[in-house]
Formats: sequence, structure tokens, C-alpha cells
Amino acid sequence: MSEPERLNAREQRAWFGFLTMQEDVRRHLNRQLLREAGISLADFAVLSTLRRAPDGPMRVFELREALRWEKTRLIHQISRMIRRGLVERQSCTEDRRGTDVALTEEGRSVIDRATPLHLRYVRQLFLDVLSPRQLDTLAVVSEAVLDNLEDEPLED
Repeated sequence: MSEPERLNAREQRAWFGFLTMQEDVRRHLNRQLLREAGISLADFAVLSTLRRAPDGPMRVFELREALRWEKTRLIHQISRMIRRGLVERQSCTEDRRGTDVALTEEGRSVIDRATPLHLRYVRQLFLDVLSPRQLDTLAVVSEAVLDNLEDEPLED
């Protein structure tokens, strides 16, 4: 097997800049949510996805696909959130073998309080520092990479 070609300076700047930015943005958002809303970024992701679901509860596999998480990560996250009273498991009405995940009243209250705080911070931390042209470029870049990954199956 031949050694892969090394990244040139331009590629390194782009790749490592992207990785560092992604981790730092997540860290800052997580810290803000913990401080102001008492939930983690992972909690926010689950709660906001369930809150936006048009039909209410979601099957575990639907939630997994929406979040793009590995199954084990999602199962552990849901278990932690159940213990804290934010979500609950429900029997699936369409498939007795299936399980739905639903917001509790507490979970709905938490996400409704956290969303405006989170959006304000996303705007302050990320969106407001980019020009409209940079935002458009970021969208195009994100779509190109996601299109490239579309055929790759998610594996656990």
C-alpha cells in the first residue's frame, strides 16, 4: 500500500482550521448552554430535534438519522435524559417491537427556554462574524462535502 500524499500548506490550513473551528465552536456552545440553560449541547440536539418533529415522538432510528449519531451514542444520551426527566420512551403504535422517544413536559419547557439563548449565542459566536458572501460560501462548501458523503452508509 502506498503512502498517501501529504497535505500541502493550503490544504493543511483549510483542514486543520476547519477541525479546530468545529471543536471550539462546539465547546463554546456547550459551555454556554450548560451555564445559561443547564443542558449540554448533546441534550440540546436531542431536545430541539424532538421539538421540531411534526408528528411528536420519533422512532429511535429516525432520531439517529436526524442527528447523524452512532446508535450507541444516542442510546446512552437518551438514557441519561430519561433519568433527568427530559424525555421518555414510549411504545410505538405502528410497530410493537419499536420504541418512540418523546419530550416530557419538563423537556419541552427546557428546550423552549434554551432555544432563544442558543440562537443568540450562535449568532454572536458564528453568524455575525461572517459576511453574507462567506455564509453563502460556507453553505456551498458544506453541501458539496455532504453530497460527497451521501453514498457512504453510516455504520456503528
